[in-house]
Parts: sequence; structure tokens; C-alpha cells
Amino acid sequence: MDTPTITDDISLLQRIGKQDQTALSQLYDRYATIIYSMAFRSLRSVEESEETVLDVFAQVWRIAERYDVKKGKADTWLFLLARSRILDRLRKLKRSQPSYPIETELGDIQIPSSSVEPIEEVLLNERRDRILSALTNLPKEQSLVIELAYYQGLTHSQISAEIGVSLGTVKTRIRLGLNKLKSVLGIGV
Repeated sequence: MDTPTITDDISLLQRIGKQDQTALSQLYDRYATIIYSMAFRSLRSVEESEETVLDVFAQVWRIAERYDVKKGKADTWLFLLARSRILDRLRKLKRSQPSYPIETELGDIQIPSSSVEPIEEVLLNERRDRILSALTNLPKEQSLVIELAYYQGLTHSQISAEIGVSLGTVKTRIRLGLNKLKSVLGIGV
């Protein structure tokens, strides 16, 4: 993201912290599709993914004043909230459905039609495609643990038990894979 967008995100969060509904709407328009895609990738359910998006923005409304620009970028903070809500939903689903498939197909992310501007939608799709392409270029053992952690919501210990490798190996594979992704995508480490 460029600097004006980062500054704008910070401004939006500050305004949301002061209960500015317009700012919440603008942040929603900017990030709802990405969060939906993250959620769908893990939850495989349109309804659960839509609920996750609503949960994330309800949480943003409640805690926006807690955002601290010194601790990280606004979009990173937002994606961490989203990941937390996705993991909550996965745990809930796992309690009601004892088995959850491990294998994933990278092209399964479905983006709903929304009020996103066409240019922004193109940019989001390009970003999604770059990430998916970068994931397919990782060694299989690295892409598997990243998918299990970030898209299936498994903890490092659960991944270790699921694929039968040590916890240290799982952490190393995730770290190496994420570093390769950052490098390929041109994200600062």
C-alpha cells in the first residue's frame, strides 16, 4: 500500500474511535472484500464468511480507539482482528463438525459482488492472484504449513500433530515460507 492509503487508514480508525459512522463505512468499503476472502478461504461458507466480516467491523467499532500506530500498520491490525474472528468461527465449527478437511485448493477464494469500486476490485483481485501464485511457488512443505496456519486456523501444535513433524520444524517451515513470500511479493521484512 502507498503512504496516502496508510495515512488515510489511520485517520479512519481515529474517526471510528470517535464513533464516526461514515469513517466505519469507508473502512468497510476498503477492506470488507479482502476480509471476506480471508474468511472464505478458511471457513468455506458464504454465510460464515459474511458473518465474520460483520463481526470484524463490529469489533472495529467497539475498539478502534485502542489502535496504536506505533505498534503496526492499520491494515495489519485489521487483518489480525479478522484472523482472530476466523479462528473463533473455525473452533466453533470444529466443535459442531468433528472433521475438517486439511487439503485446500488455492483458487477457491470467492469474492462477493459488493459496493467496491471497479478499479479497487481489480487491484484486490491482482493482489489475491499474486499471493496465490507466490504460495504455489513455495516448496510443498512450506505452503502446506502456511495454509494450515493461516487458512485452516490450526495452531502450530495442531499442525505438528496433523502432519507428523516436530513443533520446531513446523515453526521453521512457516518462518521460511513467510520470508520467501515477503521477498517474492516485495514486502519489507
